[in-house]
Amino acid sequence: MPDKTTAPSLLLDMDGVVLDSMRFHVEAWMKALREHGFKVKEDILYLYEGAIEPEIAVNLFSSEGCTMSQEKFKRVLKRQKEIFVSDFKSRVKPFPEIPDLLSMMKGQGCCLALVTSSHGEILEAVLPKTLFSLFDKVITGDQVKRRKPHPDPYLKAMRALGINGSKNACAVENAPSGIKSAKNAGLKTIAITTTLPAEKLAGADTIIFAHSQLLDVIKQ
Repeated sequence: MPDKTTAPSLLLDMDGVVLDSMRFHVEAWMKALREHGFKVKEDILYLYEGAIEPEIAVNLFSSEGCTMSQEKFKRVLKRQKEIFVSDFKSRVKPFPEIPDLLSMMKGQGCCLALVTSSHGEILEAVLPKTLFSLFDKVITGDQVKRRKPHPDPYLKAMRALGINGSKNACAVENAPSGIKSAKNAGLKTIAITTTLPAEKLAGADTIIFAHSQLLDVIKQ
C-alpha cells in the first residue's frame, strides 16, 4: 500500500492546469465586454486570470471613454458566465495527460485538491465527474471571501487536507495571480506554460512546459 505519510499533497488550479478551458473563458469575456461597450486585449485577460474582481476591473477595463463601475462589472461577469456555459461548455476538455496523471498520483497515495477561482456552478458545468471524484478536496471561488491572488483559497484547501506547512506539498498554477496566492499561503509552486510564456510566470519555484514533466518535478 502507498505510504500516505510520505506521499506529496498536490493542489491544482482548474482552468489552464486541469482543463483546457482558458481560451473559452477569454472568448466569453471578450464577447461580454463588447456587448457592454468595452474593448480589451486578450493578453490582459490571460494575465489577470482568476483575479478579475470588481475593484480590479474598474481600472482594468476602463478605457476609450468607457468607465467600468463595480455594478457594471457584475453585469458583465454574469453575462460572461452565461456565454461561457451556453457557447463553450461542450468544448471544454481536460488536458490529455490529466486523467492518467491524477489517477496515477492517487494510486501512489497522493492527496489531491482542486483550487479554482471559478464559481461552483461553472465547475459543475465543465469538470467531468470522473475527475471530480479523484480530488480529496475541491475549493471554488465562491467558498472564500477573497479569491486569488489572496492566499485564502489555498489556505482553505490546506486546512481541509490537514497540511500544516509546505513540506511535501505544492501547487500547480498557470497564471501570476494563482502563483501569488499559492506562494502567500506558503506553498511551493510549479507553473505550467499552457496559457502564458515562462517570463510571465517567474514568481513560481519551478516552471514546466508540459504536463508530462509534472511527476518528475514533484519527485525531486
